[in-house]
Amino acid sequence: MKILHTSDWHLGRSLYGKKRYEEASSFLNWLVSVIEEEGIDILLVAGDVFDNSTPSNRAQQLYYRFLSRVSGSCCGHIVVIAGNHDSPSFLTAPKELLCAMNVHVTGSADCSSEVLVLNDDRDHPMAVVCAVPYLRDRDIRTVDAGESLSDKTAKLLLGLRNHYEAVFALTETRQLELAESGCAGVPVVAMGHLFTTGGKTVDGDGVRELYTGSLAHVNHDVFSPLVDYVALGHLHSPQSVGNSEHIRYSGSPVPMGFGESKQQKSVVIVEIDSGAEKFVEISLFPVPCFQQLVRIVGSLDEIHSRIEQLKQEKSKAWLEIEYTGKSVVGNLREDLNEALAGSEMEILRIRNRQIYDRVVNAVSEDETLDDLEPGDVFQRCLDVFDVPVEEQAELTASYDEIVKALHEDDSNRE
Repeated sequence: MKILHTSDWHLGRSLYGKKRYEEASSFLNWLVSVIEEEGIDILLVAGDVFDNSTPSNRAQQLYYRFLSRVSGSCCGHIVVIAGNHDSPSFLTAPKELLCAMNVHVTGSADCSSEVLVLNDDRDHPMAVVCAVPYLRDRDIRTVDAGESLSDKTAKLLLGLRNHYEAVFALTETRQLELAESGCAGVPVVAMGHLFTTGGKTVDGDGVRELYTGSLAHVNHDVFSPLVDYVALGHLHSPQSVGNSEHIRYSGSPVPMGFGESKQQKSVVIVEIDSGAEKFVEISLFPVPCFQQLVRIVGSLDEIHSRIEQLKQEKSKAWLEIEYTGKSVVGNLREDLNEALAGSEMEILRIRNRQIYDRVVNAVSEDETLDDLEPGDVFQRCLDVFDVPVEEQAELTASYDEIVKALHEDDSNRE
C-alpha cells in the first residue's frame, strides 16, 4: 500500500498582495501526475487546505477540480482534515457528496467520525486512519474564572492528550474487530494539525501559533505506539518529530514567504507492507519550484549586481529587497524598478534598513503594515499610551487570546 502525505496548501494565499493561484494550480496538476505515476492508494491532506475560512471561488475551483481528478485515478481514498486556517463547516458541507467519491473530510472534533476504516476495491480493509482535525480551544478546554496562563496551557495540553487517547482507544477496538473477522495486522495511520515540541519554523512563513501564549506544543509521545505513520500539518518546513522518522510534517508544497525561498519542498510517500513482518518505508518526493522567490540583501551596488545576474539568467522571480547601505536613498523603489526594466521579474517588497532602524519605535511614511506583525502594532499602542511595563504582559496575553478567537471563528457556521 502506498500513501502520499501533503498539507498546508493555503489555496487563495497572497504574498504582499500578489495572488498565487498559478503556483497552486501548477502544484495540484503536478500532484495528480505523481499520484498516477507512483500508484498511490491513499492521499492524506493534513489541514490548511485554504488560507482562510472564506475561500474565493477560484480557490474552491482548484480544490474541487483536484478532488474530481484524483477520485477518478488509481487513488482509492482521499482523507482531508481541517487545519486552523480552514472553516470546519465549509470543508464538511459537501461531506455526503464527497463520500460518494471516496473523499473523507473531518472538520471538527468528534472521535467516532475521526476513525476511518478504508477498504480496497475488493472491499478488504487496507488501513485504519485516525483523521484528527485541528482541535480548537473550545473543543478541548473548559474555561474557569481566574485561571492563569499556565492553567490554560495545562488544560489545553491535557485536552489534546485526552482527545488523542480516546481516538486511539477507539482505533484499537476497530483493530480487534477486524482481527476477529480475519483481517489482522491492518496498518494504522494517524493525522493531526498541531504544533509539536521542538518543531522548526522559518521567519516569515506565516505559521500561526495555535493557542494563547504559544505554549501548547505537544510532545510526540501523544501518538500511540500502535500507529505505523503519523501525517502532520501546520509547520511549513518538512521535518520529522524528535527521533521518530514515522512522525512527520510534510511541510507546505510552495514557499509561504521569502524566508523559505531556498528550502526544498516535498511531499511524503509512505509504503507499508502489512505482511508477516510489517515494514514502513518513508521517502521524500521533491516538489518542483513553480515560482522563484529571491531575497536580495546588501548595498545598492550589491543589489544592482544581483539583479543584473538574474536578468542574464532570464529569471522571472518575485523579489524581496532589503537595502542595508549607510547612505539614504530617497528614490530607492524608482531606482530598482528602472534596474528591472526589460525583465519579467517583479519586486514585491522593499525594506530600507537604514530608514527602518531610525523609525523602529515609531510609524513613519516609509513603513507599511507589511513591515509589522499584529503583535508589533499592539506593542506600539502600549508604548504610545505609556502603559506600565508591569501591566503589559497581562494585556498582551488578553490581546493574543482575542486574536486567536477571531482566527478560530467559523464564519460559515449557522
